[in-house]
Amino acid sequence: MTRAIDHHPVRLRRSVLSVPADNQRALAKVRDLAADAVIFDLEDAVSPDRKGEARDALVRHLAGNRPQAETIIRVNAAGSDFGEADLAAALAARPDAILLPKVESPADIQRVLDWLSERDAPEELRLWAMIETPRGVVNGPAIAETGRTFGGRLDCFVVGLNDLRKETGVPALPGRNYLVPWLMQILLAARGSGLDVIDAVFNDFRDPEGFDTECRQGRDMGYDGKMLIHPAQIDAANRYFGLEEAAIEEALSIIEAFSLPENAGKGVINLHGRMVERLHLEQAMKIAAKAEIIEKRKARS
Repeated sequence: MTRAIDHHPVRLRRSVLSVPADNQRALAKVRDLAADAVIFDLEDAVSPDRKGEARDALVRHLAGNRPQAETIIRVNAAGSDFGEADLAAALAARPDAILLPKVESPADIQRVLDWLSERDAPEELRLWAMIETPRGVVNGPAIAETGRTFGGRLDCFVVGLNDLRKETGVPALPGRNYLVPWLMQILLAARGSGLDVIDAVFNDFRDPEGFDTECRQGRDMGYDGKMLIHPAQIDAANRYFGLEEAAIEEALSIIEAFSLPENAGKGVINLHGRMVERLHLEQAMKIAAKAEIIEKRKARS
């Protein structure tokens, strides 16, 4: 059973594949893919004249073809012509989470929280937020703060660099040098409130070397995983954002050490000649929980 740390469910989110909700061929393939999470997209990937058709198709599909992966539905903005109908379809489809686009303030989260509360949405339904505008980046800490309270639902940030580049004029240069400060700013905001955070898409799925480079960069910056646009990117994302055996072994040793009676209530302990604080225990528990998820998946395959 997945354990909750700081009231956020522990999830494996190395690979987060985006699939157009109106693409029946893509929907049919999802169940057999090794992605940790799948975003069924009702927003950018679906043209305005196909929104209603896409909603209906997605609800029907998820009713009989629920994937093993964490299931997320990206809706249109609440203030758009499609937002409320998307939210209603998402409730009917029962995903694990709803992804809100272009979140720019805590009010964007609160409006959806109120809407869900009025309709008695299940407590386990979570929210994700796309941070993809200048205001979203600047207000990142305040947005993330809505996930600190019980009942807040917000679990995860997803970076949208395509929109952020468009609004700022920063070009899509290799290495993302001029974007790294914002990527780190978003990560700090998420971590400050205990949220997961997913790196932006790499647009050219025919460039595996470029994708590998960007995965390494995202991993080294501290991101939990990467949003993907093609199944060909799944294996590399799982590899780069995966857990190393040494990290798992260290996490288990920290958990075991703090569980000893003589260490009960201690804030700092000596572990093999190294001082380890209780804050490291929380991180160790997350790593152990994710390792447990990986092992269960291996057993099923």
